[in-house]
Amino acid sequence: RSKQWYQRRVAITAGNAEKRGKRQVLIRPSSKVIVKFLTVMMKHGYIDEFEVVDDHRAGKIVVMLNGRLNKCGVISPRFDVCVSDIEKWTTNLLPSRQFGKLVLTTSSGIMDHEEARRKHTGGKILGFFY
Repeated sequence: RSKQWYQRRVAITAGNAEKRGKRQVLIRPSSKVIVKFLTVMMKHGYIDEFEVVDDHRAGKIVVMLNGRLNKCGVISPRFDVCVSDIEKWTTNLLPSRQFGKLVLTTSSGIMDHEEARRKHTGGKILGFFY
């Protein structure tokens, strides 16, 4: 199975747990990209915190939810997004300009679309959440 399959699974799992009103969700396997994605979500207050559990295998992540996440998704394939196209992608994927974030992987690291626009850097689109 591809790495993107696992990342898509994370988005679905977190969204389903949130819809059911769960307070925490277990995600496995763990990866650096998933940890960075969750860090962006935590920075903007969509999840409370998460803990990476090293089980000497693929690893697990326990995510504490706060009820703010409506939808979380992964874009596959990872399309190239230049700075001028960020606005187009936000209109297509996010319900409103006021809330929600796109997550991009850039040469400066994994960040949300607003930070990428501030740094004037494009990259590949990983996913979105709102």
